[in-house]
Amino acid sequence: MKKLFSTLSNIWKIEELKGRILFTLMILVIYRLVCQVVLPGVDPAQLSNAQKTGLLGLLDMFAGGAFSKASIVALGVMPYISASIVVQLLGIAVPTFQKMQKEGESGRKKLTQYTRYLTVAITLVQAVGYVKTQVAQEAIIINHTLFYFVSAIVLTAGTLFVMWLGEKITDKGIGNGTSLIIMVGIIARLPIALSQEISSVFAGSDGGLIRLVLEIVALYAIIMFTILIVQGVRKVPVQYAKRIVGNKQVGGVRQYIPLKVNAAGVMPIIFAQALMFVPSALIGLFPNLQNSWLHQYSDITSLTYSLTFAFLIIAFTFFYTAITVNPTQMSDDMKKNGGFIPGVKPGLATSSFIDDVISKITFPGSLFLAVIAILPSLAVKVGIQQEFAHFFGGTSLLILVGVVLDTLQQIESYLLMRHYDGLMKTGRVTGRSGIPSAVTSTSGAAL
Repeated sequence: MKKLFSTLSNIWKIEELKGRILFTLMILVIYRLVCQVVLPGVDPAQLSNAQKTGLLGLLDMFAGGAFSKASIVALGVMPYISASIVVQLLGIAVPTFQKMQKEGESGRKKLTQYTRYLTVAITLVQAVGYVKTQVAQEAIIINHTLFYFVSAIVLTAGTLFVMWLGEKITDKGIGNGTSLIIMVGIIARLPIALSQEISSVFAGSDGGLIRLVLEIVALYAIIMFTILIVQGVRKVPVQYAKRIVGNKQVGGVRQYIPLKVNAAGVMPIIFAQALMFVPSALIGLFPNLQNSWLHQYSDITSLTYSLTFAFLIIAFTFFYTAITVNPTQMSDDMKKNGGFIPGVKPGLATSSFIDDVISKITFPGSLFLAVIAILPSLAVKVGIQQEFAHFFGGTSLLILVGVVLDTLQQIESYLLMRHYDGLMKTGRVTGRSGIPSAVTSTSGAAL
């Protein structure tokens, strides 16, 4: 405890770090206040209080409840993240975008600009769909045509405003802006979820306080397990040849390439959840399918749903890792810098070796990711309230853990730069790949 207070005191002594933290907190408060502003022409009292489920529940969680409140920032930063993912995929498939990625700062600025243009287009489309499907007709108190037009513009402006807030945090605050905004939205649901769970536990006849304590202990253990998955790496040794530059000898040292066990981050879960939402959407469009085999995929606690969900996560983990981690490029960069893996020939053999290592560590990583993803459904199965069960795994927990680790890493770097002790007595806080990594490649932001 003494170490903790000493570290907090050291943080407050660094003026730049203190200013960045206070600026970040101010921006996050502004964001949460804006989330409470309802779209013009909407009567909040007439909005449905029904809990969002499936993909809609995921969007509402990312937006901190703004989605269900018909807020002016109801769409949050999700259109921006979607645009970033599209631009990254174009960078893999389209030569023009590949060239931009290799142009350094100028290419990054072009990709960022394209991402913003695409964000506007995606937000306009999503805004129209949102007001037509998620805002109850009785809640609209002005002319419907005028409402749809105004709402599309306001929601687009709201998403761009949130995107701007995230960029300001990244530039002048601490941590990654977009990630922190999503994290704050998730944490904003925690007090309500916890109060619901406490009420449910004490209202029941079994367990009471003991059951609540066991749930908290289980949540703590799951968080520790998630940190292991997010932080896990396989270090591949790389030896660099000795070179004489001027009067100095450089190289000749052994370094390591840290290959992450979970290189795909949270993206496989997001992709899998999007596909698992399709059966429910089909049942909604065609009610006669209600009694078909598709019905079992609308129940997140069913065994069929969990097994299918886990299989899709494993498949998407391999797919996303394959398109984001390029062993051939790593091998070429290593060769250009005079590096080699001991016992492995440079070139094709090195590329094959790295690819083999990635395949071996991705499989257990994908299994662990699948386990984390289905934990919320298991929590609901044992009687935990669905709102609180979201924090027992899945997308929300992975984002919370990843963002906190990234922010702590930045704070520790400031402390070490000013010759203070880090946040830990031993070792270092290490960050993780962006969630999703697509955003980092285009605009320096991560989910």
